[in-house]
Amino acid sequence: MASDPSPLLRSEEDALALRFEDGTLQSRTDPDDPARLLLEYTRLMMGFLLLQPTPERIALIGLGGGSLAKYCARKLPTADITAVEISPQVIALRDEFGIPPDGPRFRVVCDDGAAFVRRAGEPYDVLLVDAFDRGGQPEETCTLAFYDACRARLADGGVLVANLYADDGALEVRLERVRSAFDGRIAAARADESENLIVFAGTDEPFPPPFRELVTRLRALESTHPVGLDVAMRKLLAYGESRAPRRQRRSGRDQRAARAALGGGSRARS
Repeated sequence: MASDPSPLLRSEEDALALRFEDGTLQSRTDPDDPARLLLEYTRLMMGFLLLQPTPERIALIGLGGGSLAKYCARKLPTADITAVEISPQVIALRDEFGIPPDGPRFRVVCDDGAAFVRRAGEPYDVLLVDAFDRGGQPEETCTLAFYDACRARLADGGVLVANLYADDGALEVRLERVRSAFDGRIAAARADESENLIVFAGTDEPFPPPFRELVTRLRALESTHPVGLDVAMRKLLAYGESRAPRRQRRSGRDQRAARAALGGGSRARS
């Protein structure tokens, strides 16, 4: 993938923003709380915790302002985290965005994300793909070969999370590639505040896990991860419901239980 021209760093209200030359927003961060997830789509991506609650190794493809990298570094203190970014100009801004320095369990590497995933190495429990340039999502990170490589780099129980552009004319093609690579084990959550579609894919059956297991995980996680995991869960369940054959859909009683478990549909917190 070819790197972009130097990104633009801007102070906007109480946040620091990273934008492309055309003004498109890439990242926003709170200088007083760099690990806070300001953008809804990043909070949805953290929904992977409902699918893999105890990741030991995480790789992020695309750094930007480091929102997800900073959150994972702070909130998942036992995980080993590698953030991959192709642009040295973006990496050069890591101090301005409060991205932690490299250490024993956290590092930023300058590399082509697609090439990084293809290389042999220890498997990851979670792969977070948030690679965008000013032209949109680079084709190299949404081919069938790329998703096959992601599947090959994941450990048993591993989860891929990909941020896609919901209004992309090729969206259905991209989704079909994920389905093919993961044998149909996918789910998706659409952001309400942007054109982001967050796609989750897993190595294990069933995927997503059963409703009761998701509720148990939500209750265990939501106090330490106040990022609206209830919203992510509700959207994942709605996606599965929309695709399930009628005979497999939850009864009205189950649907009421789901609403009760999710607190009646509270909204995400930033």
